[in-house]
Amino acid sequence: MNLQIAILLGQDGVTNGAIYALLALSIILVFTVTRILLIPLGEFVTFGALTMASFQAGEPTALMWVLLGLTLLDGTLDAWAMRERGFDTRKLQIIGLKLGYAAGLVILMHSLTLDQIPMFAQALLTMLLLVPIGPVMYRIFFQPIASAQPLVLLIVSIAVHVAMVGVGLLLFGPEGARTQPFTDTALSLGPVMLKSQTLWVILVSIILIVSLFLAFERTLYGKALRATAVNRMGARLMGISPDFAGKATFALAAFIGVSSGILIAPITTLYFDSGFIISLKGFVGAIIGGLVSYPVAAIGAVAVGMVEAFSMFWASAYKEIIVFTLIIPFLLWRSLTSHHVEDDE
Repeated sequence: MNLQIAILLGQDGVTNGAIYALLALSIILVFTVTRILLIPLGEFVTFGALTMASFQAGEPTALMWVLLGLTLLDGTLDAWAMRERGFDTRKLQIIGLKLGYAAGLVILMHSLTLDQIPMFAQALLTMLLLVPIGPVMYRIFFQPIASAQPLVLLIVSIAVHVAMVGVGLLLFGPEGARTQPFTDTALSLGPVMLKSQTLWVILVSIILIVSLFLAFERTLYGKALRATAVNRMGARLMGISPDFAGKATFALAAFIGVSSGILIAPITTLYFDSGFIISLKGFVGAIIGGLVSYPVAAIGAVAVGMVEAFSMFWASAYKEIIVFTLIIPFLLWRSLTSHHVEDDE
């Protein structure tokens, strides 16, 4: 290995690590607020990439019907819940707005020539289609059992992941897809050529991480989510809705997952079942951070990306084994140094 190869591998490692860092932060965010390990996070990555690819091919994805169906189920559950608490005009308006939003997307996608609109509009339309699935998913599958034990929440999360993989196969088929890069230019840095898409990934990842930090430190809603993460009961007593916190965190996780998929789609070919491995590597970074520390998790995720990149050079057949073996010493260390308490305490 010479210096040029090392720089190229480092470039790939930082690019992948930036995506893993975003997913690690999403996993920690959702877990600390809701106690849910969001296994289906990787499906938002692959759905974002494959939806963007279908738009560039001029094909309206059937995912819009999935969103409409889930929104109908969401509205039905909310309306049924109002039977016990009494009808609320404001909630009925919200239900109507949700249904109107989903129906409007269906009409919009059938009226547009998807392969002719600008790439930014394609990315925005992908976001508008996929991000609302996050809070709707929480409302349907997790909100009714929000007070259950973490093991029950994990089992439901795995079930949702398996269902989403099946939906992905049904909607997108077994073939992989790759999208066009945002720009075709390259930056010369000595003997190494940096691809513009790599710079896009790193730049957008840094912007998202900084934006999340500012949102949680400076905004009222961010502080409310932090309060829920620190003390759920105390936050509830202060008037912070745990249902709102759960939906907000799932929306943020979906946004980050879809953004990650759009960013890496021009770099690598993604399949309907590629999301699990991607999110699992983000989970390794989250474990390095103890499912608590955002900075340590981000650093750990970048380290995972670097180890993966250099493992491809030295032992490509064993790169996945090497990456996932990293989790063992951190689990042992966390187990030996942490104090074990019951979940109810």
